[in-house]
Amino acid sequence: MPELPEVETIARGVDERLRGDRIIDAWFGSHKEPFKTPPSSLAAGLEGRTILRVRRVGKHIVCELGDGTGSSRVAEWIVHLGMTGQLLVTTPEASVAAHTHARLALASGREMRFVDPRRFGRLELRDLKTAKAFAGPGAEPLTISEDEFVKLFRGRRLAIKAALLNQTLLHGVGNIYADESLFRAGIRPRRMAGRLKRAELLKLRAALIEVLEHAIELGGSSVSDYVDADGARGFFQLEHRVYLRTGEPCLVCGTPIKRIILAGRGTHFCIQCQR
Repeated sequence: MPELPEVETIARGVDERLRGDRIIDAWFGSHKEPFKTPPSSLAAGLEGRTILRVRRVGKHIVCELGDGTGSSRVAEWIVHLGMTGQLLVTTPEASVAAHTHARLALASGREMRFVDPRRFGRLELRDLKTAKAFAGPGAEPLTISEDEFVKLFRGRRLAIKAALLNQTLLHGVGNIYADESLFRAGIRPRRMAGRLKRAELLKLRAALIEVLEHAIELGGSSVSDYVDADGARGFFQLEHRVYLRTGEPCLVCGTPIKRIILAGRGTHFCIQCQR
């Protein structure tokens, strides 16, 4: 599943290419799974709208939409990529991939397409006259303060890896970056979140921000279906120190990387470097 760096990369790419463009036609497929808002309502709410800005909230991409006559925000198109979703900017002449569930024709002559083979992604439209702007379920990892981060895990009786994956606490962090940040912070994934000392949590916060920002610089991790808005793969998978390196030597101490199942997810760590 695309995590914060991948979603941020896509959102920035779409924003760079389509900010100020206008949606003139919207087509949606027949599979019901991707739609939190009915396709007919999506089409009616998107056509004629101007794309004011595209940004990330957690693991969601939010397209802020104007009414086509000014700069006031009147609606939001919210895209969750699920496990295999892709949001692509292309041309009408480009071949249409299988499992394409949305095609938005733009005044510039380009198209924005949503492709999702496994159909776990979701598309939603919010009319801001009747609904609140999308805020996401948890705190933002890249901007959370030290005190807020420590408070977030205080008293939590669950493993720190599970806590990092809990989107109601921190939204956007997934399996890859939880493993990588815990390794850099020297913390074992099974340790109880509520028992970590303030100094350990601050070290984890710093490691998490460093990992996420570096991954964004490298365009995210392409370990499965992820590509950016142009269909290009990311490069942060080349920087992984523990994720998917089961049995390989730790890059710091040489101990074989161990894999366990924690919170239902494959979890990778070094038994020597992480305490």
